[in-house]
Amino acid sequence: MKRKQIYQQLVEVAGKAGIRVLEQSLRASGVNAQSGLCRIKGESVFIMDKHLGVNEKIDILADCLRQMPLDEIYIMPVIRNFLDRTSK
Repeated sequence: MKRKQIYQQLVEVAGKAGIRVLEQSLRASGVNAQSGLCRIKGESVFIMDKHLGVNEKIDILADCLRQMPLDEIYIMPVIRNFLDRTSK
């Protein structure tokens, strides 16, 4: 599976877990901000710096998802294996 496909699948998993992923230009904010999970008006939102490379996006989002209870969510086996393999 290509890296962009892995990232898209991780975004879908996040959505199933109740996390909306938004890609924003964090450079334009004028503040030293990093990608990460936050709550906005009670909603879980993962703000991803759109200027990051796909490998960095995968690493950051996968780290977040590994901390979530995903046992009850259907995840493609290749993506579940990816999350399990890279968490060790």
